[in-house]
This record gives sequence, C-alpha cells and structure tokens, in this order.
Amino acid sequence: MKRSLLIVCMMLCTGVVKLYAQQDAQFSQYMFNGLYINPAYAGYREQWNINMFYRNQWTGFPGAPKTFSLAADGIANDNRVGLGVQIMNDKIGAQENTSFYGNYAYRIPLNDEGSQTLALGIGAGFLQQRLNINALHDENETLPTEDLALINAKKTAIMPDARFGVFYNSDRFYTGLSVDNLITDVFRKNQVLRNYIPMKPHMYFTMGGLVPLSEEILFKPSLLIKEDFAGPTSLDLNAFFLLDQKVWLGASYRTAVLNRSNIDKSLTKSGAVAGMIEVFVNDKLRIGYAYDQTINGTAANNYSTHEISLNYFFNNPRARMLSPRYF
Repeated sequence: MKRSLLIVCMMLCTGVVKLYAQQDAQFSQYMFNGLYINPAYAGYREQWNINMFYRNQWTGFPGAPKTFSLAADGIANDNRVGLGVQIMNDKIGAQENTSFYGNYAYRIPLNDEGSQTLALGIGAGFLQQRLNINALHDENETLPTEDLALINAKKTAIMPDARFGVFYNSDRFYTGLSVDNLITDVFRKNQVLRNYIPMKPHMYFTMGGLVPLSEEILFKPSLLIKEDFAGPTSLDLNAFFLLDQKVWLGASYRTAVLNRSNIDKSLTKSGAVAGMIEVFVNDKLRIGYAYDQTINGTAANNYSTHEISLNYFFNNPRARMLSPRYF
C-alpha cells in the first residue's frame, strides 16, 4: 500500500537512504534569493522584487516531487526594515504541503557607507498538510482492516509556524544562519500526519563571497549546510562565474556529512550535481535554469531534475546596484 510513498521518500533523502525525517523542499538556485531559507534576507537587494521557482524533480518518475514557490520582498523605513512574503506548494507522491509566510527583517548598518549590514529576521505564517492515502494502493486491492481505518481517518491539517534568521553581508561577502518549522509540530494534533509526514525543525547555514578575476569575470563560491537534527547533515558546494555583468554560469555538488549513529552505515550515501545558468535579460528581469542529476547509485539516477526561476526587479533610485546583482 505504501510502496510508492516509501520509494519516493528514500530517493528524496539527502545523505543516506532514510525514513527518519522529512526534509524541507529544496531548490538548486536558492543562492539567488535567500528569502526561501532565511527571513533575515528580506530587503537585502534594497529594491522590491518578485521571484518565482518551479522545480520538477526526477522528471518522469511517478510521485516524484514537484515544487512551486512565489516570493516578493523589499525595503521600508529608509532601508532599515526588510519586508517579504512567500507562498510555496510542494507535492511528493501522496503528500502535499502548502505554506505561506510573512517575513520581517531589521537591518543594522555596520559602517557609514552602508556596504556592511547585519539583519535580524523573523517569519510567521501557516502550513497546510494533506495526505492522500487512496493514491497509495490499487482501487481493486483488498485492504486489511487497519488500512481501511487509516483511509477513513482525517488526513488534512492547518498549523501555524514561525522561523528566525540572521544575515550579514558586505559588497564581497555574506553569511547567514536560520531555522524554520519552529512551532508547527506543537500544534499538529493529527496522528496520521505525525506518523506519515514527520515535521522537524531545519537549520540552515550559508556563506559565500565574490572574487574579481578580471573586469569582465567575477567568481562566486558559496556553501549551504542543512541540518534537520534527525538524518545526515546535507552539504551543498557551489561555484559560479559572472560574465560581463550579464550571465551567471555555475555548478553545484550536494552530499551528506555527519551521519547519525542510528542510521545503518551500509546504506547508500547519496549525492547530486547541478549545472545552472542565470541570464540578465535587462536591468529588471533575470531568468534562470538548473539541471540536476542524482549520482547515488539508486533508481533516481535514471531521472533528471529541471528547475526554472524568474526574478523581476522594480527600480529604486536609492539602491546600490552592485550587491543586488551579486547575491
């Protein structure tokens, strides 16, 4: 009955094959809009902008993840306040999560030029979980009594949630730390969802920089560490080149570190690689594409992942134009 969901969950796991925790939805192009993982990022670009992601993971595999997200953020109160909103829908097999967050960041200038800023951010919203048990079995299949009881149980719930983060940036460096799913599980009373879709706090650490190689080429290395306090820690290593202020070309490698003692060491350690391109169509519009390939020796290796992004900027004559293009 649960075979399809189990296969997808095992392919999804970042690190080793596991069913101990449910990872948040992930995007390969997160480094171009940090609001998805850190509420303190709100207002960083110093101009209002709208960002969209669509990710079709393991294209062609039944029940594979499909994720859509829309976000907008900008500044207020003479650049001292960042505001942002985001909506996300993430569907994995019989599981579907929809979330909405409002984000607030207080931005503290650290020098007179305003090139260094420390932001403290909070986010609040709600998460709706849905589980379609009927999608996990053949309609002609005769089910045991306990499974029939599960099918008739309520499998939808709406819960409040909160997130927190800090973000530091200069013109050539940034770093951030954030955590989400802080209060969701406290309010979740649905035992079916607790058993099938566990919710764990997730912590994110990001760091990156910009290295000028010439007047036309800039190098941007970065990393992301994702921790769910149950499964292996996930590590993303990224390298990008900005060509003539018009095109980002880069690649990413995702793997697992710091495995947990309660996970069998013989299980396959997973990994993935991604190639990405971001094109500045003009000063207001940027279009991105990412191609991911799993390399962990599982069935996921046979299916590629595609992700597209759109970013639209509204003109702000007071914004510094360098940093918003870089990070």
